[in-house]
Amino acid sequence: MSANPISHLSQSSLQDYVDCSLRFKLRYLDRLSYPALESEPALENEKHQQEGEYFHRLVQQHLIGISSEQIAVLANTANLQRWWSNWQDFRNSQNLGTIYPEATLSAPLGNYRLLAKYDLISVKDGEATIYDWKTYRKRPRNEWLSARMQTRVYRAMLVKAGAHLNNGQPFEPKQVEMVYWFADFPDEPAQFGYTSAQYTRDWDSLLKLAEEAGSASSFPQTDDHQKCAYCTYRSYCERGVHAGDLNEAEAEMQAEELFDVNFEQIGEIAF
Repeated sequence: MSANPISHLSQSSLQDYVDCSLRFKLRYLDRLSYPALESEPALENEKHQQEGEYFHRLVQQHLIGISSEQIAVLANTANLQRWWSNWQDFRNSQNLGTIYPEATLSAPLGNYRLLAKYDLISVKDGEATIYDWKTYRKRPRNEWLSARMQTRVYRAMLVKAGAHLNNGQPFEPKQVEMVYWFADFPDEPAQFGYTSAQYTRDWDSLLKLAEEAGSASSFPQTDDHQKCAYCTYRSYCERGVHAGDLNEAEAEMQAEELFDVNFEQIGEIAF
């Protein structure tokens, strides 16, 4: 393990490993830059990504006390105005308890630390709800979301490492729920409860993946060529030069591969 250049894992890196172990190697072990576009049209995709990142920051700023009036002024594109209006309606419909915006949890996972950064955790009467905001252009299927590493990692991590959010008492799996809220589909949130059996399955699976990633001597590329069309590393693999058409992407592909937000790249907003 001493030669391993990474010390932590996240839902994003684990998803990369599951989707294509070669992409995991290129991105996290070799730390190569992105040589190719994710999708066409490039400018449209880039603008949507930037708006998604900005929307996350607007919500975060509001949750820590910035007024709605100040936020509304900064929602200065058609997408941002619509998303902000939809989010305010959703927020007013939720009976939140104690809130923890952009909380970060970590726990040992084999020879790594597993990190999870949440949009929002709400705790009320000993029960916790994980909220995650999505600005997808299409509403993904619940079955697909349920299988994603984000859903599995975020719930498991809250059980494993969230006791300090519950007066020192670990959450039982049945006390944890995850809600994906879609800014363009505000009345269609995806809700996932949790059970002890799911928690055991998830943590055992995560430990196995961490062990595999840490001990692997080879990193084969995926057999699913559809994933390659929207992968920024496809030119390294001779899987094509031209990006996939954004308008032809499946909702699942758009969901995580194109528009997932990297919080470390989101700058602060000046008020």
